[in-house]
Amino acid sequence: MHIDLVDKDAVLRFKSAVDRLLLDGGQRILLAVSGGPDSLAMLLLAHAAFPEQIAAATVDHGLRPEAADEARFVASICATLNVTHVILTPNRPITGNVQSAARVARYALLEQAADELQCDVIATAHHSDDQLETVLMRVARGSGINGLAAIRARNGRIIRPLLEFSKSELEQICEWATISPVRDPSNDDGDFDRVAMRQYLAASPHPFDAGRSVRTASALADAAAALDWMTQELAADRIKPDGSNLAVEYDGLPLEIQRRLVIKAMQMINPDIAPRGDALDRLFEDLRAGRTATLGNILCKGGEIWHFSPAPPRRSVKVTTC
Repeated sequence: MHIDLVDKDAVLRFKSAVDRLLLDGGQRILLAVSGGPDSLAMLLLAHAAFPEQIAAATVDHGLRPEAADEARFVASICATLNVTHVILTPNRPITGNVQSAARVARYALLEQAADELQCDVIATAHHSDDQLETVLMRVARGSGINGLAAIRARNGRIIRPLLEFSKSELEQICEWATISPVRDPSNDDGDFDRVAMRQYLAASPHPFDAGRSVRTASALADAAAALDWMTQELAADRIKPDGSNLAVEYDGLPLEIQRRLVIKAMQMINPDIAPRGDALDRLFEDLRAGRTATLGNILCKGGEIWHFSPAPPRRSVKVTTC
């Protein structure tokens, strides 16, 4: 391994990206390193830019027998670099929607490891090609502004400093360092939406540019943040207690602000609810038509002022036999 061959310009770009994302220049960073080319390149860049501020973690979901060897491979590289490394495993098998469940488990384990290693943020290796795939997948699903903002450069404790790097650049960094990354076969499984999109982009001539998709997603993320700020400012005047209900005074507001005020009011009743897509569209049709509808566990009443309250419990039907 030749870590001294990491491109100096790439290190400066990486350092600049991280500095923009950190709240404090001295924060410690936990790197999520799977052993693939993207995360190994991130490890090399971070070691060159912030050698005293990093630790690394590899998640073995227990889904593939090779994963344990891959985690030990990452551990050996980290030992060579003198970077603290931990291998994380979920305490229960991954079931159901495998990709979704694995993602939830991965972030939960990374959060716990960050706490234990006294790291302030967690860095993942999402890059510009990932961003393009995500934007196009969200377009295909009919997502709104928040969805089209796609992969955020910072989301809470998670930072993504490689969004302005391409997949080919990251693979080149590994090649220069004479590291042979591991290859996860699930990345070639066209049954997964992301892989299908990746294969489509690789096989078909198209006008989409990964770098421009990063700028588009960033602009939409800024727009979403502005709308969230505006919604928060308006909420005090437009969402009011009305007996046991919350009343939303929506008159004269743009439709997108109305939508966000409705979501905010519903989450004031039930913080876990996340209405979106067709269900939210149908609710708006009912509210604008003056009808009453139930979404989740919330009763929603239309009219000149919209009212929201916890839905009454459903009556259970007692069945008796003779």
